[in-house]
This record gives sequence, C-alpha cells and structure tokens, in this order.
Amino acid sequence: MTTETQTGAAPPRAAAVRRDVPWLAAGATFLAMLDATAANLAVADLHTDFPDSTLSGLTWVITLYAVLFAALLAPAGRVADLVGRRSLYLWGTGLFTLASLACAVAPNLPVLLATRAAQGAAAAALIPASLALLLHDTPPERRARSIGLWSAAGAFAAAIGPGLGGVLVDLSGWRALFVINVPIGLAMLLGGRRLPRAAGGAGRLPDLAGTLLLAAGVGGAALGVTQSRDWGWTDARTLALPLGGAALVALALWRSARHPVPALEISLWRDRRFAAANAASFLYGTALYAWLLAGVLYLTGEWHYSILKAGFASTPGAFTATAAAVAAGRLAARFGVRPTVTGGALIMVVSGVWVIATLPAEPHFATLWLPLGLLVGTGMGMISTGTASAAALSAGPLRFAGATGLNTTARQLGGALGIAVLAALLPERAARGDYASVYLFCTIAAAGTAAAGLLLTVRPARP
Repeated sequence: MTTETQTGAAPPRAAAVRRDVPWLAAGATFLAMLDATAANLAVADLHTDFPDSTLSGLTWVITLYAVLFAALLAPAGRVADLVGRRSLYLWGTGLFTLASLACAVAPNLPVLLATRAAQGAAAAALIPASLALLLHDTPPERRARSIGLWSAAGAFAAAIGPGLGGVLVDLSGWRALFVINVPIGLAMLLGGRRLPRAAGGAGRLPDLAGTLLLAAGVGGAALGVTQSRDWGWTDARTLALPLGGAALVALALWRSARHPVPALEISLWRDRRFAAANAASFLYGTALYAWLLAGVLYLTGEWHYSILKAGFASTPGAFTATAAAVAAGRLAARFGVRPTVTGGALIMVVSGVWVIATLPAEPHFATLWLPLGLLVGTGMGMISTGTASAAALSAGPLRFAGATGLNTTARQLGGALGIAVLAALLPERAARGDYASVYLFCTIAAAGTAAAGLLLTVRPARP
C-alpha cells in the first residue's frame, strides 16, 4: 500500500487502472499457488531418483513449501505496506525465479528441500504484493469482483497443479516442474519493472523472532504428525514435536500480542468476521491439500494410472474451480460472502460423502472421477474467493495486504496440517480403506469450513 492509501485518500477511478496490473497480480498468485500443488505428482518420480527416502520424507517437498509460505505471509503483508508493493513484487518474483532454477538443478533431496523453502518464502511475498497492486486503484464497489478474479487465478492454479505436474513429470521428469517457472518469472519481472514506483509507509519491519517461532512451531508440529507412522504414536519424538510446536506457536502469538510490529497482526482477530474467515480458510486448506494429494496417489497407486494419465484425470476440476471463483466474486458483491463460503464447503462435504461411499478398486473415470472432480472443483473455487473476500472486506482498505496475508497464512497452515495427516494415515502400501480415511478427514474439515462460513456477514462497500 502507498502512503496515499494509508492516509485515507480516495483511490483513483477504475479507468485509471493500468491494464497490465490485473495480469501481473494474477500471474503472481498463479505461480505461488501452482507450486503448492504441482509437486504432488512428483512424489513417485522423486522416489525413483532418491530411492532411500520414505513417502513421509518425500512429502516434505510439499510440506516445507507450505510451512515457509504460511509463516512469512503475514509479515510479508506488512512489508508490502512498508517498502511499497512494486518493490516487494519485484523482489519476491526475482527470488522465486532463482529458487525455482535452484530446485531444478538440485543434486539431492536435502538441497531440494532447502531450495523449496526459499521458494515458499518468495511465494509469501508474492501474495500480499500482488493483491496490493490489484486493489490500490480499485473503487470500493468493485473490490469484491477484483478479489474474485485474483482468487480465480489462484484457484485455477491450485486445481490444475496436479494435472500440469503430471504432464511435465511424464515428459521430462520432476525437474521440469521448476524449470517451467523460470520463463514465467522473467516475464513477470519485465512487466513489474514498468509499474510506477510507489513510496512505502513509515514504520519498522515485522518481529523477526516471532516469525521464526511461528515457522519452527508449525514445522515441528507437522514433522511430528508426518513421522507418526514411522516412529509410532507412543514414541517420545512423536509426542514431543507437536507439543513443542504448539508451544512455539503460542509463544509467537504471545509476542505478536505485545510487540509494536508483530509477526502476526492478531489484533485483526478481534473482529469476529475476520476471525471466522481465518477459521474457514484454515479448515479449507486442511481439506484442499490432503484431497488433491490423495487423489493423485490413489490414481497412480490403486488404479495404476500413469503419471500423465493421472495428471489429465485431475485436470477437469480446475476449470469448474476457476468458473466458480469468478462467479463467487459476483455473488459476494451482491449477497455477501456467507452463501459463497458455506455453499462451497457443503459441496465439498457432499463430494466427500460420495467418494467415501463409492470409491472403487477398479477405474471408473467417467462415472465417478470426472463428475466428482467437476463437483468438488466448484466448491473449492467458491470457498477460495469467499474466504479471501471476507478477510479483505472485513479489515478495510487500510489493512488489505496484512489482512489477506494473514488469511492466506491460515490456509497454508491448514495445508501443512492436511499433508501431515495424510502422511500419517497412508502407509507405504496404502489400500482403499486408507484412502477412505483421508477422504473422511477432508470431509470433516470441509464441514468445519461450512460451520465457520455461517458466522460470516461481510458485505462489500456500496458506491
């Protein structure tokens, strides 16, 4: 956000918005969310290159990205306000591009995990920077629709990630997943350099210690849950890591409540609507990430689809997710966000019940997987737009970046938990019942999302 926005000056008319800004903003959220799910189909190929690694160990290629993404999103929202949206956008895009290249040439799993962490940190910068770019010149009456378009890019990326990942892995191996980011990142850098320079606001950088405590706490809890199958639930390490992680997160929250420049702007949670939006986003992320990864693992493991075929089978839901996200922005603009979030979550619940009751051992693409993917994609697109709109609109224009960063943090934290639970529920040789347990977990999380959505009463500002 610029100094003008912070002082409460009215934004220019929509006609003054640069035509390239929506594309640059959408490109940023597309890249960040694509890499959160595209690596799902790399797990099998990674196991071929790194045969000594376990399934739970390989899932950290996904989990570590989610953890760093989540821990740094909220501080990045404040940094966007301080240094200016253009600067953070360029720095985030540059780091993401370099980290993607480093992932592509990683010689071993530890190096890959380190570079994925850097990628997650860069993705955290892209989200608030891109939204600040998008909303700076948007009149109040068009903000809900703008957020819908921005969310549609993210929903499309998250849903198409497994499909695109399957194509790339089948054609060129897992390294292609990261090479593809480089030309896109370079194009975004060139476009971002043409944006007008914007002054940052006054103030200090967010609390570094609180940020590190949050990352360590989430990472520790996820590690404990992930390793529970290998170590056993009664192992001291399995018990200590989640408890220690929870303690570190609590300490991060304690610091945030008292620090003048907190890592997490938890004062926003005093607004019941914002707190409900965060709860819905957290539970949605828990269901989303576990659902998408379970799907590709089931297709390749139980139905014996090739990686390419599994990728294509996972793609149709991306299109209904995108269409639903755009439509949800219009719905939220007219009726508020409650029907969008609750309705989308109930669609996910119905999808979960359907797949649990009918999941067959033999392939049934046309009669089960295709309609199921189209249905659950619709729900995902509605929730994605609804929760983002609820967070931004309940916080107000002066805190857009920080509010959206904190809301997306909640979704990424949920995603890290969802992947950890999936790793705990699925053995190395998973059977149909193991996958049904994962889908039951996702369905329960989606039901919680619907319940949180009932507390949302946010309506967009009227002209």
